[in-house]
Amino acid sequence: MGAFVFALLLAGLVPVAQADYAVLSGGQRLHITGWQRVGDSVRLDLDGGSVTLPAGELISVEPEEVFPASALSVVPDVPYGEQIRTAALRNGVDPLLVASIISVESNFNSRAISPKSAFGLMQLRPRTAAELSVRNLFDPAQNIEAGTHYLKELLDRYGQNLPLALAAYNAGPDRVARYRGVPPFRETQDYIRRVNARLEKQKNANRSTPLWPLSLPPTP
Repeated sequence: MGAFVFALLLAGLVPVAQADYAVLSGGQRLHITGWQRVGDSVRLDLDGGSVTLPAGELISVEPEEVFPASALSVVPDVPYGEQIRTAALRNGVDPLLVASIISVESNFNSRAISPKSAFGLMQLRPRTAAELSVRNLFDPAQNIEAGTHYLKELLDRYGQNLPLALAAYNAGPDRVARYRGVPPFRETQDYIRRVNARLEKQKNANRSTPLWPLSLPPTP
């Protein structure tokens, strides 16, 4: 968002759309339903309440990524398609993207275990699974729901930047932060390209258009 447009927003001259994200000076992103400038403070309206902060802590307001219901309700022509559709619809994530990640992560093997101790269809780490209250890592519905929820968190964290979200899914958010972008690891860059290739194939099969354009530098 340009500085001039944001200045108009702070002045109260431009209304903000509902269901946006407030980006704070500390890097936090809050999902908000509205906001209002009150003197030197800003009131952010959240689901179930509101919070008031110094105006200087609000860096920008970004629109939420919204998908048409028709895109979210697509059932991918892959194993566990209904579970993928259900999790994608619940979390607001493209089901074809979820299917593409599962294809690359485990090739739809619900009992898959990686050498790095990641488990199930979406190759969840035990710590991530515990944080998302997964009782059985090998249960397809639980694994897909948790993996899709985690993917949604990453997409929100990186402003719907799919390459960064995929890099964090593969290499971890700490490495994305350390390198301030996609880490220079061949494995991670190949992972992003493989997911993109599967996603394009899925979308072509469903006669849909890409929701996220991907652009990566050539692998050295």
